[in-house]
Amino acid sequence: MGLNDEVGRRLRALRTMRGLSLSELARRSGVGKGTLSELESGTRNPTLETLYALTTALNQPLGAVLSDDPPHPGQHEGAVSGRAVTAVLVERHEDDDAVTDVFRITIAAGATQESAAHVAGTSETLVILSGTAVVGDPDAPSTVGPGASVCWRADTPHLYSAPHGDAYGILFVRYPAAAL
Repeated sequence: MGLNDEVGRRLRALRTMRGLSLSELARRSGVGKGTLSELESGTRNPTLETLYALTTALNQPLGAVLSDDPPHPGQHEGAVSGRAVTAVLVERHEDDDAVTDVFRITIAAGATQESAAHVAGTSETLVILSGTAVVGDPDAPSTVGPGASVCWRADTPHLYSAPHGDAYGILFVRYPAAAL
C-alpha cells in the first residue's frame, strides 16, 4: 500500500470514528470537500499543510495519518512536503501525558512555510543537524544552526525557513493527551 492509500485509509477511519461527514470535516478544516474525497480515495498527493489542517480538525497528531514504520536512513518513502518543509515520520511515542511524533525534516533553501495552529497545547522542538533555520513565532522567530535546538508553541501560527541553503533537522511535535 502506498503513502496516498495509507493516508486516505487513515483519514477516512478517523473521520468516520468521529462521526463526521466529508462536508463537516471539510468545513472544520478549511480543506475543500473534493480535495478531501480525493485524499481519502488515495488519488491525491497530500501536502503537509493539508494534513495538518485535517488532523487538527480531527484533534489528532499528524502521525495518526502517516506510516508507523520508521524509514531507513536516506529513504524518502513516506515523506510529505509543504511549501518549504519535507517531513518523514521516524518515530511515534504515546504515553498517558502526550503523543510525540518525531520527524526527519528538510527545510528548502529560500522558501518559507507558515504553519497554522495545531491542537491546543502542542509544542515543537527542532534540533538542527546542518544548515541554518529560522523557525517559530512569525513575530519573533528564532535562528538556529547545527547542533542547536529551539522549542516553540505550535498551537499558534508558526513558520519555517532556511535563508542560506537547505537545513536538515529532527523535529519533535508533542501533543498533550488531554487535547486528543
